[in-house]
Amino acid sequence: MKTLFEPVELKNLKLRNRLVRSATWENVANMNGVIGGDAYRIYRELALGGVGAIITGFTSVAANDYYFGGMMRLSSDQLIPYYKRLTDIAHEEGCPILSQLALGAYYKRISGELIEVAEDDLTAEEIDTVVKMFVAAAGRAKAAGFDGVQIHAAHFFFLSRFISPYYNHRTDKYGGSPENRVRILLEILADIKKIAPELHVSIKINSSDFERGGLDEMQSLEICKILAAAGIDSIEVSGNGTSVRGVRPYFNEGYFSIFAIQLAEAVDVPVICVGGWRSRGTMEKVLRDTGIELLSMSRPLIREPSLPKKFQTGESMASQCASCNACYSSPMHRCVFNK
Repeated sequence: MKTLFEPVELKNLKLRNRLVRSATWENVANMNGVIGGDAYRIYRELALGGVGAIITGFTSVAANDYYFGGMMRLSSDQLIPYYKRLTDIAHEEGCPILSQLALGAYYKRISGELIEVAEDDLTAEEIDTVVKMFVAAAGRAKAAGFDGVQIHAAHFFFLSRFISPYYNHRTDKYGGSPENRVRILLEILADIKKIAPELHVSIKINSSDFERGGLDEMQSLEICKILAAAGIDSIEVSGNGTSVRGVRPYFNEGYFSIFAIQLAEAVDVPVICVGGWRSRGTMEKVLRDTGIELLSMSRPLIREPSLPKKFQTGESMASQCASCNACYSSPMHRCVFNK
């Protein structure tokens, strides 16, 4: 019987418990992806707080990805030392750390201006360029000391759009069926495994796009089965629309858990479920009664980075997070209730 506070081993990854810090946007890098004291402070607090593993915030694989500002990057070898310091901080506290590799959008320069290229308009060569950017970033993650990487294919960023029929209307081998749309993910996965077989390679994916004509749960399940057969090491279940307001302990927690439970029954790959976890009791019950292996949290760890230790010691049984989403409007996504 699984419990929240027991060691767990995944492929190439050992965790001190089953609680994962889900990737959280922090806005702590300069435009070139350089990080410093603010990032190091945030991640030290998380590692000290007792979480089993950390997945970093959105880390772009491209130097010219300006989908939004303040994003971390692994687009250049010159950035490796800054992120090596980040992994050292986590490891000093016995906490494994994964880099979430992502792409907001694909841009190319036309007449001196950076233009976003829609998924339907990418050439085969440009798709290959995207694959190579992800693989190169994984190599830099390895050099920086990360224990693994997470391919970000959720929340309608580039890869999420590419695998969604809402955006992808291609008629070549990368479009049409789920088997074709997932091809780009399979190429990224296979090449990362080749250059960095010691990394844990996870993926974050929408259970549903919640858009008419988008990726639905049946298609997402099919894509996840394909990824599992191809050797993905874990799958984190999310959904388009990342944060529900008004989540309350014991009442409406785990809003992606129904799909995650179904997925855990369908694949022989560890499933991580994010989405509104607030109480130790509910989390223990989900682990005990379902095949879900790990639970991930974001907003509660913004409010209380030490929440895992509070859960474990009995100091607290429920998060203080009010699910107000005001952190999204604050500098560095800090909780507005914290001084």
